[in-house]
Amino acid sequence: MRIGYLECFAGISGDMLMGALVDAGAPIDLLRRTAASLALGAELQVTRVSRSGIQSTKIDVMVDGRLHEPVQPSGPIEHEHSDHHEHDHKHDHDHSTRHHEHEHGRSLPEIRKLLRHADLTERARDLSLSAFNLLAEAEGRIHGIPAEKVHFHEVGGIDAIVDIACSAAAADALDLDRWYCSPVNVGSGFVNCAHGRFPVPAPATAELLKNLPIYSAHVQMELVTPTGAALLRALECRFEATPVMRTQAIGYGAGTRNPDRFPNVLRVSVGEIAQAPHWNEERVTVLECAVDDLSPQVLAHTAQLALERGALDVMSGPVTMKKGRLGTLLTVLCKPSDADHLQQLIFRETTTLGIRVREENRVVLEREITPVQTDFGVIHIKTGSWQGEDWNAAPEFEDCRRAAAAFDVPLKTVMQAALAAWRTRQVGLDSAGTTLEAGSRS
Repeated sequence: MRIGYLECFAGISGDMLMGALVDAGAPIDLLRRTAASLALGAELQVTRVSRSGIQSTKIDVMVDGRLHEPVQPSGPIEHEHSDHHEHDHKHDHDHSTRHHEHEHGRSLPEIRKLLRHADLTERARDLSLSAFNLLAEAEGRIHGIPAEKVHFHEVGGIDAIVDIACSAAAADALDLDRWYCSPVNVGSGFVNCAHGRFPVPAPATAELLKNLPIYSAHVQMELVTPTGAALLRALECRFEATPVMRTQAIGYGAGTRNPDRFPNVLRVSVGEIAQAPHWNEERVTVLECAVDDLSPQVLAHTAQLALERGALDVMSGPVTMKKGRLGTLLTVLCKPSDADHLQQLIFRETTTLGIRVREENRVVLEREITPVQTDFGVIHIKTGSWQGEDWNAAPEFEDCRRAAAAFDVPLKTVMQAALAAWRTRQVGLDSAGTTLEAGSRS
């Protein structure tokens, strides 16, 4: 599996991502054709720059042959917010149609039309449209209007449209199966947006970064732009531990500024992650309490109710409590989404005054329920498998109990018959598979 890993220790913006992807091997000629196909008069200027000693690729968008120069901030922690990382890209608006559109903002339908007519692959077009849809939804939530009615200001500019379309084309060209990302440094300070002065991150950026791991460190300036945040979302990055991978290419995309002792770059690593066998892992919540003044019958009743209401497992065991009193430790395992109502159940049904709550990982085998025919009727067998190999098999107790009562035979007889029938079935399946494999080679 080919993957890309983004390290956002200096944030992310559209031009930084574009530069990093080109530095990692995406063809610049493809990006230039993409920019030209947008019919906005835009071209790309590519330079090699140093950011705290790190050689990086810097890509600027030129319109009608002019480079948009960033406006310097008015103070050490305040600057004009824009699409490009550390760019202001404020233009001297004349009476031309293009400048007029940028000044008043483009609507989502207008931008969709531009992208649909551009020379993009289907995957790159979908990624571009997804990024702008996410931006529109974020702006719509902030201003209380439908996404279709949003008029973009900063992110409706030519540079932002080019950044998103070209980043999408570059990501598609690298042909990666999955994207991973580090926690994102958002910076600090204040920015001046189209709607006023706000602390970093700007409102649309903050909306797009909801539920993602972010932090603020090192410098007082905006490190994540709405364009960069939207692209992170559109790429469906996984924010997990650094994956074990064989890195084949590394790219650095430069931001505009070059702060002292702070590499203002986005790093992308491209490589392969081995499809090594791994356990299925899931997050569970553990609810636990100890009681010494409750009837075992009530505890059994509580355990049964918990299982009926979504608990994954319920356990109890003897414990010695303070002053040498013997008690029972009740442990309930559940999905995090079920924790609240199961806590209420434990408080209501037991005498405990407190519950310990923690989240843990658990690894599980692949589970399957298979019906088998026995002399005592159909019995379901629960199996646990790993990589297609069955490691555990057990007959469903309630099936066996009912069959034993119906046929007036010992419970263990039904259980043994069910397992024997399941093993016979498995041998038949294995034989059929071997025959099929041999036939396919003839």
